[in-house]
Amino acid sequence: MPRHIGFIVDGNRRWAKQHGLPTYEGHLAGYNALKDVALEVLHRGVKYASAYVFSTENWKRSEEEVRHLMKLLLNILKADLPIFIENEVRLRVVGSREGLSDQLIKAIDEAEEKTADLKNGELVLCLNYGGHLEIADAVKKIVQSGVSPEEITPELIAQNIYAPEVPPCDLIVRTSSEQRLSNFMLWRSAYSELMFIEKNWPDMTVDDVSLILEEYANRNRRFGK
Repeated sequence: MPRHIGFIVDGNRRWAKQHGLPTYEGHLAGYNALKDVALEVLHRGVKYASAYVFSTENWKRSEEEVRHLMKLLLNILKADLPIFIENEVRLRVVGSREGLSDQLIKAIDEAEEKTADLKNGELVLCLNYGGHLEIADAVKKIVQSGVSPEEITPELIAQNIYAPEVPPCDLIVRTSSEQRLSNFMLWRSAYSELMFIEKNWPDMTVDDVSLILEEYANRNRRFGK
């Protein structure tokens, strides 16, 4: 059983286009799939599920699409918060807060506070997140603490990344046939198993969780040995 599965939720816009729907409907369908898949993964015994919901590069998309995405993320953190509380799932949001609205930042703080003591696994939302930025921010923290260059080690960097208690990804799953990490969990993916699925993310269901876990169980992880 993997301890941490990371999801690159790709294909929402392609799904919407295939169904003749506006882009926003694709993102909404993608969120509904994420909610179902993440809750099932945690229910099956995986302790951490992370999802790439908005990257630092996504600001380059149209102003309308970004606005709809931010509205959807706010809805996740507010209107759907009781769903995660009912399932005893802790919510954690990692990434930069630069550019986020005060309303969204407040919702992040409240969601993390209200779920902080829940014990049935953690859903980590990577929001305004980039793997390069995460490592750069960790190094900045270390430099600001006055540590000398000789004292900087991989272990020290790991202690200063976003939410350092969240372990490395055992498995990273990406949908829509794309086969790259796209700046996701770069520090935590050094020995991750990778799984690429052809279907677009909104087509993912709880049935896919069994296939993902079976595939992981058949992998032989050697960690360089």
